[in-house]
Amino acid sequence: MPKKKILIIRFSSIGDIVLTTPVIRAVKLQVEDAEVHYCTKIQYKQLVEHNPYIDKCFYLETRLADLIHQLQQEKYEYIIDLHHNIRTRIIKLRLGVKAYSFDKLNYEKWLLVNLKINKLPNIHIVDRYLDTVKTLGVKKDQFGLEYFIPDKDVVEPEWLPQTHRRGFIAYAIGGQHATKKLPVSRMIELCDKINKPIVLLGGKEDAENGETIAKFFEKHERNASYENALRDLNKKTVIYNACGKYNLNQSASLIQQAQVVFTHDTGMMHIAAAFKKKVYSIWGNTIPSFGMYPYQTPFVVFENNKLSCRPCSKLGYPKCPLKHFKCMNDIVFDFYIP
Repeated sequence: MPKKKILIIRFSSIGDIVLTTPVIRAVKLQVEDAEVHYCTKIQYKQLVEHNPYIDKCFYLETRLADLIHQLQQEKYEYIIDLHHNIRTRIIKLRLGVKAYSFDKLNYEKWLLVNLKINKLPNIHIVDRYLDTVKTLGVKKDQFGLEYFIPDKDVVEPEWLPQTHRRGFIAYAIGGQHATKKLPVSRMIELCDKINKPIVLLGGKEDAENGETIAKFFEKHERNASYENALRDLNKKTVIYNACGKYNLNQSASLIQQAQVVFTHDTGMMHIAAAFKKKVYSIWGNTIPSFGMYPYQTPFVVFENNKLSCRPCSKLGYPKCPLKHFKCMNDIVFDFYIP
């Protein structure tokens, strides 16, 4: 009997692709004779190429027409469109097979952002992704998100400074937009509050901020009285700036090894959830009610709920539209890590 070819599409980005992993697994395991193919952008290849539930991957590189030509050779039975934009509409039209498309709830998000009218369902986006495949007889399982790290990208303890080899806290300082990230001064304040060895995670674009944070905590004085004073004050924050030094899989490996994870509303938050880490999530202009809070893992939310201007966007801005940035500047960090 021939396999039942099913194409799942999600072009971007890191977090959104990780959030599709329960759909990939459920379709592969629950649809009889399913051959699961996945389509995404080439820059996200490492997120899907090692997933054992995916039989074949396709990548959008430059021309959409080239990708469509490749997909047309496969003769799919179903398309699961978890992105639902102009490009995926073109793909569905050109392939001409039965398709099930994710409802992005753009109108409901517009109402919340612009009129502060909340008509969004109280359902996590993963469960809404899964609703897309209900017609195929697929049901939610209890395993949550997944992330697969190839052996070559597992970070060994000796790759880290001596100060971090017995355990550390991971803090993902990046974010796609400035209004989704704490100001650097508040990142420093948070690191001081954590008061443990910390690995800062992010891309090359975050390296400068990471260096600023690391320099703040450097112990320039090496005399005994200075070290004794730090010990008397119970100061234990030691920073290793890993931003830009590791690829995505290696950063995921560091998250897997961390005691807990602090993160802005970004893809690293969902990678942490895939490893069932306790997540301390920090929210600025976006809100958990959009349905993208940490999935099936313990988590704590830091946000300022006293603002009438929030959420100001479903994505983010280069700077606060009202210039006060109170959503991040006024967050209270109340936590204790034993």
